[in-house]
This record gives sequence, C-alpha cells and structure tokens, in this order.
Amino acid sequence: MASKTIRLTTAEALVRFLIAQRTNVDGANVPLFPGVYGIFGHGNVTSLGHSLETHRQELPVWRGQNEQGMGLAAAAFAKAARRQQIMVCTSSIGPGATNMVTAAGVAMSNRLPVLFIAGDTFVSRLPDPVLQQVEHFGVPSITVNDAFQPVVRYWDRITHPAQILSSLPQAVATMLDPGDCGPAFIGLPQDVAADAFDYPESFFTVTVHESPRPRPDLGQLARAVAALRSAKRPVIIAGGGVHYSRAEHELADFAEKFGIPVVETVAGKSSLLASHPRYSGPLGVTGAAAANQVVSAADVVLAVGTRLEDFTTGSWTLFAPDAQFIGVNAARFDAVKHRSLPLVADARESLTELSAALTDWSADEAWTARATELRADLTAFVNSRTADDGVWPPSYGQLVGLVHDSATPDDYVLTAAGGLPGELNINWMSKGIATFDCEYGFSCMGYEISGAWGAAMARPSGEVYAMVGDGSYLMMNSDIYASVLSGHKMILVVCDNEGYAVIERLQTSQGGASYNNMLADSTGTGSDARVDFAAHAAAMGAVTFEVHSLTEFANALAKARAATTSVVIVTKVRARDFTEGGAFWQVGVPEVSDRASVLTARATMDKGLTNQRPGV
Repeated sequence: MASKTIRLTTAEALVRFLIAQRTNVDGANVPLFPGVYGIFGHGNVTSLGHSLETHRQELPVWRGQNEQGMGLAAAAFAKAARRQQIMVCTSSIGPGATNMVTAAGVAMSNRLPVLFIAGDTFVSRLPDPVLQQVEHFGVPSITVNDAFQPVVRYWDRITHPAQILSSLPQAVATMLDPGDCGPAFIGLPQDVAADAFDYPESFFTVTVHESPRPRPDLGQLARAVAALRSAKRPVIIAGGGVHYSRAEHELADFAEKFGIPVVETVAGKSSLLASHPRYSGPLGVTGAAAANQVVSAADVVLAVGTRLEDFTTGSWTLFAPDAQFIGVNAARFDAVKHRSLPLVADARESLTELSAALTDWSADEAWTARATELRADLTAFVNSRTADDGVWPPSYGQLVGLVHDSATPDDYVLTAAGGLPGELNINWMSKGIATFDCEYGFSCMGYEISGAWGAAMARPSGEVYAMVGDGSYLMMNSDIYASVLSGHKMILVVCDNEGYAVIERLQTSQGGASYNNMLADSTGTGSDARVDFAAHAAAMGAVTFEVHSLTEFANALAKARAATTSVVIVTKVRARDFTEGGAFWQVGVPEVSDRASVLTARATMDKGLTNQRPGV
C-alpha cells in the first residue's frame, strides 16, 4: 500500500521536519531545535517566514539585529547546552547570508552545531539578476552561499523540493555526530522554497535523538593502558570534548583514583572544579606557569577531547620531545595528532574503560605531590593578580577577581578575543562544572555580547557574565538590545583600555612600534574622541553603571544581580598590566628589517623554535 502523503511547500516541510526532531536532555524530552534566530528579507520572508509564523508556538523566532550576531549567539547557545540542542539561523540572500559566514567559522572551529538556512537566488534563473545577487560570469550556478562551504561540516543547496527528504536527515546526523560535529548549511532558493510537493507523512514523524557514544576499540584501549602503566609522570589535558561528552564526573574520579594531575584547555575549562585535589590549572600560552611546568615534565599525556591548537601546545614547544600522547577523541582527525596513540571514542566511555583496565595502577606519589605543590603556586599567583593594590584604573585581573567573588556555582562567565581570555583563563577558579566559555577557536571579536545572549537562552538558572573589551564592544554590540527585547538577561562588563591593547602588546613585544591599535596613535584627526559606553548601552535599554573604584564596581555587581533586565557595567582598565602566561607562541616576525628591535625579536623567536616538537 502506498504511503500517505501531504502536499506542502518546501519551506513548510522544512519547518515541520525541524519541529518533529526531539532529544533527551537530563531525562527530559525536549526539542532538538528549540528556536530560530532570524532576520527576514525578500529571500526568506515570503515562504520560510510565513511557515515560521504559522508555527510560532512550536518553533519561536527570536529577532536578531545582525546576522553575524545571530550566528554567534547560536554557537554560544550550543556550547552552553553542551551540544545537546541546536539553534537555527535564517537570513535572506546576499549580505544577510554572507554576514553569517564569520559565525559559521566560529562554530566550525569550535566543533559546535548550528543550522544556517539562507535564502538563495532562483533556480530557474528567469528573473536574474535579482536583488542582492552577485553574478559569476563563467559559473552561473555559484551564489554567495557557496562561501559557506569552507566553514561548515554539511552544505547543500536545495534545487528540488524532494531533496530535503535526504538532505535534512543528513544535516541533523552531521550536527549530532560527536566526531564530525559542526555547523550545517542549507541554501533555499526562492522559487524552490515556494514550490509544493507531495511529502510522505512519515517524514514528519516525531524522532527522539540520542547522542551517540562510540566505545573504544579493544586494541587501541590495550595500547593506551600499556602506555599509562609505563608512565612515571602522566598528565591529563581536559579539552572541550569532556563537556560535550558530559564526562566531567568520570574525569574527576579518574584523576583522583590514579593520582594524575589535570590541566585544562581554554575550551575545557570548568571540566574540573578548581577545588579538586588533582586540578593543576590552565595550560598553554594563556595558561599559568605552574600548570605548564607540570605539562613540560610529563612523559605520558592523556589528551581528552582536545584539538591541541597552538595556544594549548605553546606552538608545540611545551612538551618533552619524547612525551607519548594518547589521543582520546571522538574525531579520528584529532585523536592521531602528533604521533598520538589514538583512542577514537567517546570521552566518558573511554575514561570508564581505561579506569576498569588500569585496576590498581597509580601515578608515582612523588609526581602527584609535585603537581600539588605547583597548584599551590598557582593559587598564590592568582591571589596576587586579583588583589586590590589601591591604584585606579584597575588591572584586568582585579576585575576578574571581583566578578568571581560575585558569582555563584550556577553562574556562567564568557569572553572571547583580546586580553580577557588570558586573564579569565588563569584568574578564574571554576566554582561550577561547565560554567565557562572563552571562544578561542576562532577568537572572534564581537562574540562576547551576542554569545552572552545565546548562553542566557541556554542556561536555565544562574547569571551569565560577559567580559568584553572596548574594541569588541564597538565591533558588535546590538545584541544588548536583542537581549532586552527577548527578556534574556546578561551582565556585561565593558573593560575600556582605549584601544586594541593586547595586539599593541604583541606589536611592540616583537620589535614593532605602536601603530593604529591604541586610540591615541590611530590615524586621523579625531584620536582624542572617546565613546560613552554607558550612555550607548542605556540607549539600547540596558541598566548601566559607570564605576570609578573597585568598591563601586563591587556594588554595581551586587545591583546587577538584583536587576531583572540586562546590565552593562563600564570601567576603565589598565592598558598594559596583563597577567603573564607561561608558554612560547610562534608568530611571524620579519627575518630582515631596518629596525634592530625587530631583529632581536626574530632571534628570540628562532631560539624558541628550537624546542618545537616535530609534527610527524
């Protein structure tokens, strides 16, 4: 007997399919796609927009102010939700679509699921060129939506209504795959979106998805166990994959049972409470010297759920040349990096099976004790960096310390580019599990405010703090208004050092002269002009405070917690008082120059590279 069909437009069928997808989160059956960030234009409002309005109770649309901001909010939502739910972003064709490309890059580099749906030009090409179409003379099938291909895991342009029957399930499967997770893109041409087709009713059957948990291969497991048993100085690197596997409890038990110190990547921070006895701190360029000492002495490195980017590895100078890596990762690509013994599997299941196989083995007590001593050094260092020295404006570290004091274990803190990642990565001692987000895969300026909006949607309790520099604020701030409109409160701390101070620091530390980073030395006649951030944020509906002492800052934080809408606290901050990291970082310093300071910097860089571990 033929299956029953229902005649729908492509856009209507797409929306109904999304609504039918469900997932289990902490025992509750919830929508896999809980909402849409949308800005409508002629390319998506008449068909997709109509269907979304029809189903507004089942799939709410949150009005964005900028398409890039929508995508950043969706990426932050996915991280705060630990990849268990996925937001949709929809735009019109042309600039609306290309605005989302940067956000897709953020999601791609951070391995986060976001579904991007953009309008597209007409498949028939009869009305070409249409409004906002970019024409390619020799390849007429190309549109600006092809720009998404390098920054998504799954890409498709729907040129016939029947194609979504195979394309949408593939997109969902990709976004839920723990090893291949990332954003998906669907291009929806205007004529195809409006075309009708007889869809099988079964396509809209409610489907409840479970996160796959691939188990370790027995051979890989045996080799990993043997390597750990041979270790005299083992260390665990906890990456973002610990969060996405929800393996924090297993990590804590594993480290405690076997006496192995744990260091965290930026993405993996808050995998372990700072109070845990085996916590050794953040590693890498934005990490702490004490934690990096532990890593540098390790002979076996159990890398759990990390892609081992250069800020984690100190451009691969941080480890002993003969250190053996064990790559625990659902993604084979990451598991085999740098001659690692791969354990291609779910982090939680891998730790559980490693624990059972290691039985009565444990790390050397002297090694465990040494890591504990270095952890005490880290605590003392953080206390010194966050202490009030009585000087105004304050350092970043002092501000981080007061936000930390204000926060509870249920609260969430977020940042991205500039100097704040290093300050928070070192000075924030996690009180709660999965309560930290520093977007450092793409290091995208502007993520902080939009990301806080997305995180506030994903977090059922607690405050969301976002710490942002003046540069990132100026780059993208309109989602302050979005958060006020939608009722998703965030507490935003704007740290004004009057420029791109951390890049100026890199510029001058590598022998260059300060140029066009700080407002004072920027090109033009208006370099004395300054932005009134408090007035600007107030104009978007936020409660604002401008503070002039650490006491005022602490009081503003207390008032911010009591507020019912988004709060913006503006403070000056020292431009050249950074918390020092503890690792080398390779950047491109000129080999020849007329400037002696550049040649000196190049010599220092070349010397540092002598410790670089070969990639094969």
